[in-house]
Amino acid sequence: MSKEKSRAHEAPARKKHDSGTRFWNDPGKRALVFQTLLIGILGFLIYTVVDNTLHNLETRGITTGFDFLHEEAGFGIPLSLIDYTEADSYGRTFIVGLLNTVLVSVLGIIAATVLGFMLGVARLSDNWLVAKLSTLYIEIFRNIPLLLQIFFWYFAVLRALPSPRQSIELFGGFLNIRGFSVPKPVPEDGFGLVVAAFVIAIVASVILVRWNHKRQDATGQIFPAGWVSAGLIVGLPLLTFLVSGMPLSLDRPELRGFNFTGGMTLLPELVALWLALTIYTAAFIAETVRGGILAVPKGQLEASSALGLPKRRTLRLIVIPQAMRVIIPPLTSQYLNLTKNSSLATAIGYPDLVSVFAGTTLNQTGQAIEVISMTMAVYLTLSLLTSLFMNWYNKRMALVER
Repeated sequence: MSKEKSRAHEAPARKKHDSGTRFWNDPGKRALVFQTLLIGILGFLIYTVVDNTLHNLETRGITTGFDFLHEEAGFGIPLSLIDYTEADSYGRTFIVGLLNTVLVSVLGIIAATVLGFMLGVARLSDNWLVAKLSTLYIEIFRNIPLLLQIFFWYFAVLRALPSPRQSIELFGGFLNIRGFSVPKPVPEDGFGLVVAAFVIAIVASVILVRWNHKRQDATGQIFPAGWVSAGLIVGLPLLTFLVSGMPLSLDRPELRGFNFTGGMTLLPELVALWLALTIYTAAFIAETVRGGILAVPKGQLEASSALGLPKRRTLRLIVIPQAMRVIIPPLTSQYLNLTKNSSLATAIGYPDLVSVFAGTTLNQTGQAIEVISMTMAVYLTLSLLTSLFMNWYNKRMALVER
C-alpha cells in the first residue's frame, strides 16, 4: 500500500514536470515558433530593402509612385486592340501592351495545342512515313532555340517579302513587307441579329453535346453531335446573315504613296512571333501527348478491338479521354512557358507588354521599380490564372472512385 501511495504522490509531480516541458517536446509547436521567427526575419529584411530603396531614391531626387500613369505617352503603337493615340496616357500603353501579350499567347496556345495533338498522334501512327515525318519535326524544332526561330520567320521569311508597291495579291488582300492588308468588315444595322444567332447556336450546340453524352451512356448509341454542332454554328448565323440582307460592308485597303490605307493589317511581327511560339511549343506538346497515349493500358485497345470499334473511334472515345489525365499536368507547364516566352517579342519589335511598357515607357519615365513591378505582376497573374483553369479542368478529367 505504501508503494501505491508513493506512486500516487509522484504522479502529480510528473504531470507538472511534463506540462512544463510539453511545449518544447511538441514538434508541431516547435515548428510554429521557427516559422514565426522565419516570417519575422523575412519581413524585417523586406522592410529594410524597401526603406533603403526609398531613401536612396529620395536622396537622388527620383520620384516614386504611379502618378506617371496619367501623363501623356507621346509615342505611337503599331498594333492596338483598343483605341489609342499618341495623346493617351502611359496607363493606356500598359493596357495596350497587356492585350497584345494576351492576344499572341491565346493564339499560340490554341494553335500549338491543335498542332501538338496532331503530331503526337501521328508519331504513333502505323504509317511509317507519317510517324517518321512527325519524329523529324519534333527533333528539329524542339532543339532549335526559340529566339532563333523567331528571327528566322521574321528576317529570313517575312522581311524578304516585296515592298507595298509590288505587293502580292492573295485572297483579296495584299501581302508585302509591312504585313498582310485585308478588307476590314464594318457591321451595319441588323448585324446584331447575326451575333445573337451565333450565340444561340453555341448554346444549342453545348446542350446537344451534353444530351448526346447522356444518351450514349444510357443506350450506347452514338449521335454525330460534333458535325451537327459545327453545321449549326456555321449555318444558323449564315442563314440569319442572308435573311437580314447581309448587313456587313467591307473597308478595302488602298495603296496611297508608299503604304496601304484602310482595311486592317496583320503585322509581320505578330505573324513571326505566333508561328515561332506555335511551332516550338507544339513539338513539346506532341511528346506530352505521345507519353499520355502510351500510358493507356494495352488492354483497353484490345477490348475496343474485340468490340469491333474502328481505330479512329477507339482513339476518340477510349484512348484520348484516359490519356488526358496524364497529359494535362505537363500541358499546363507548356502553356505557362508559351505565355512567358512571348516576352521575346521585344527582339523583333512586336508591341507586347515588355516592348511597349517595360521598354519605351520605362525609358521615357525612368520609373523602373513601378514599371518592372507591374510587368512582373502581369505575367504572374496570367500564369496563376492559366494554372487555376487547368487545375479545374484536371479535376474534371480525374477518375472518380465509386
